[in-house]
Amino acid sequence: MTLPPYLLLAIAIVAEVIATTALKQSAGFTRMVPLAVSMAGYAIALFCLSLTLDRIPTGIAYAIWSGVGIVLITALAWAIHGQRLDGAAVVGMGLIIAGVVVLNLFSKAGAG
Repeated sequence: MTLPPYLLLAIAIVAEVIATTALKQSAGFTRMVPLAVSMAGYAIALFCLSLTLDRIPTGIAYAIWSGVGIVLITALAWAIHGQRLDGAAVVGMGLIIAGVVVLNLFSKAGAG
């Protein structure tokens, strides 16, 4: 069974967000369980991203992966680690989301 490319991309994003969050918890590679979660998450993320790139143009896939990942990681850093977000950070995240939407809805970059 072959998974739809955008489902693979979503899995890659979630795995990368989990891996990055766990990396923070690893305390500089001194805590082994979060480090193992981080390593596994990055491996899954890159594997799923590589499968995605077979069916979605690289620029489109990477824009979605990195943009959504940045926003989700920042949101988790706020929720879990108490990272403070000022107005500029919120506006910046909104611009990232807008950029991903514009690229996907209006750009011909993904047209084959």
